Amino acid sequence: MTLSISSPWQALTREPDGLSESPFWHPHEQRLYWVDIPGCRLARVLVEGAQAKGPVEYWPLAQEPGCIAPVQGGGLVMALRDGIYLAREWGGPLQALAAAPYDTGRLRFNDGKCDPQGRFWAGSMYEPRDQALGVLYALQGHDVQVMAHGATTANGLAWSPDARTLYWADTAAHRVRAWDFDASSGAVTNERVFHQFASKPAAWVWGQRDPSVYGGRPDGAAVDAEGAYWSAQYEGQRLVRLSPQGEVLDEIDTPVPCPTMPCFGGPDLRTLFITSSRQGRSDAELARYPLAGCIFSTRLDVPGLPVNFYRPPAY
Repeated sequence: MTLSISSPWQALTREPDGLSESPFWHPHEQRLYWVDIPGCRLARVLVEGAQAKGPVEYWPLAQEPGCIAPVQGGGLVMALRDGIYLAREWGGPLQALAAAPYDTGRLRFNDGKCDPQGRFWAGSMYEPRDQALGVLYALQGHDVQVMAHGATTANGLAWSPDARTLYWADTAAHRVRAWDFDASSGAVTNERVFHQFASKPAAWVWGQRDPSVYGGRPDGAAVDAEGAYWSAQYEGQRLVRLSPQGEVLDEIDTPVPCPTMPCFGGPDLRTLFITSSRQGRSDAELARYPLAGCIFSTRLDVPGLPVNFYRPPAY
């Protein structure tokens, strides 16, 4: 079935990013934050209703940012190619928290966020994309610990509302896995396949929209207040809403073919934002979808979960 939305999609931004990712709603600032990975920059904008209020602010960085999260007491935590950093204010100096535990010539951090206890998690992606060498890490104090592995492109990190289930996707495998999660210790156990999406047929070309054949592959994700898992389907031009049991409940068409990650925001957490990509897309696709790479918003009847803040070791 297709879930109805309360209002049409609106373009929140009109200057496309190469690949926008890792959006979160900051409840104290009424701002949406996100990253532009190939553009090596962070971005934020004030939002009123479902529309931008004022210009987008950009923060250029020296490396690709994979993901960001807000910090308790102010600032941002971010996973860059060579490590995890803390900034106490927008555009401020970066404090190194941990070095990247991998070969930065072949891997980089990708999707990540904080768990309900304030730990920062980030997955890695293997850039040659021919082996499942991506790992899910958690920052425990100043130590980076391996929590799961076996992904080519780490994505779709999220937790259930009761913090008892962790979700993690491998975009290349078209698979979302789930684990039992112990919030107090951060331990994950009982790995299982949460949902397996159909693989991309070898003969598929852009413009063939038939979800029964190929409906995209799982990118970033968010969980709503009812416990449903929302997966952005890259190349599928849709979001898929899965039940806590992994069954398809609904889907929503998106205004561009490559949505990358949803998040919930607004004062009532009923505004749905999506980031998107234009990186590597064909001229024909970009001519048809010139706003690919922009941020979009719409309104829903079901609210999402609030963002989790990072709690530095000093707290």
